[in-house]
Amino acid sequence: MNSMKTNLILPFGRPAVIASLVLASLSVVPVGVSLAQAQTPKHVLVVTTTTGFRHSSIPTAEKVIGDLAKRTGVFTVEYARVENNDPQYRGADGKPDRAKYEAAIKAVLAEKMSPAALKKYDAVIFANTTGELPLPDREAFMDWIKSGKGFVGMHSATDTFHNYPPFVEMIGGTFKSHGAQVEVDAINQDKSCAACRHLGDTWTVFDEIYLFKNFDRAKVHGLLTLDKEPNNKTPGDYPIAWIKEYGKGRVFYTSLGHREDIWDAEWNDGRGGGRKNSPEISRQYQEHILGGIKWALGLEPGEVRLPGTTIP
Repeated sequence: MNSMKTNLILPFGRPAVIASLVLASLSVVPVGVSLAQAQTPKHVLVVTTTTGFRHSSIPTAEKVIGDLAKRTGVFTVEYARVENNDPQYRGADGKPDRAKYEAAIKAVLAEKMSPAALKKYDAVIFANTTGELPLPDREAFMDWIKSGKGFVGMHSATDTFHNYPPFVEMIGGTFKSHGAQVEVDAINQDKSCAACRHLGDTWTVFDEIYLFKNFDRAKVHGLLTLDKEPNNKTPGDYPIAWIKEYGKGRVFYTSLGHREDIWDAEWNDGRGGGRKNSPEISRQYQEHILGGIKWALGLEPGEVRLPGTTIP
């Protein structure tokens, strides 16, 4: 129409060129794709090495985290892992050779977690790590998180570096003990956080529930908790998941993740049974950790609110 042609007056007398640039800019992000999904994927290192107890759910955890990365497209994963029961780490007698696999752990962590190697990652996930891991430079790792990177810990991440106070300060607590695996009704403390917004007021889950030492409620922003001891039901404060800041870094921790069936909706014990958590609970757990990972990467909003303060 002539009236439309008359009104389309844009800078520099180039209406066709400018209009095409405007249309092109509007088509950069496809309909239905979030801005986070349109960004260059973040790079995440998943650490599953152990020098203490080794959970049988670790291979399942590695698979699930990798699947979440592929499904969402917002982050990629590399692994720092050594399967302690691998035949290559056995002696001539066929028994596990601790010296061999500890040397392998030291080598893979030197490769993946040196100060130079850490530069290519946006976050590190400790998925069921245990023990005093032989990091090439643990002080540099703490400084790396403080600089504005993300740290995510699942389950026995708090059973790691008991004797290194900066790590305990960073993650927010230390594993103390646990009772028998049990069903609990976890209280949702923050329905706005990406790790919990898909859950109701409470979330019923069956797992190994940790009790902590060196935990200070005033230094974390709670996500999931219990108001009674998981096994003997004594009233009290029994945290399950939280977020916190460490310098400029973002830290997400959940103590859930002992059992294979909390990780994987399709897992069974090979005999068609053995599940205590329904597939739906597993999918909810996956959304729980995915929300935490994305928050730690800065891909999801969420304030760390401590008593008397509000920290963006």
